[in-house]
Amino acid sequence: MLLNVKKRGNSLSVIVPKEMAANMQVEDGDKLFATKTPSGYEISAYDPNFEKKMEAARRGMKKYRNALNELAK
Repeated sequence: MLLNVKKRGNSLSVIVPKEMAANMQVEDGDKLFATKTPSGYEISAYDPNFEKKMEAARRGMKKYRNALNELAK
């Protein structure tokens, strides 16, 4: 799919067509992530650091399970 680049102030922007936005499940105000790959850049709605953040959260939930159960009551 061909995307057009437009100048916006001192930056450049890419307009995401409606069909592509629907397939990516993104809406106005959402964030997209650009990840450098050997063949260029990949743009997605997936945060490449999310898995690391979730693993840290899981460790915390396991460690403080009793306290979290009490707070949930």
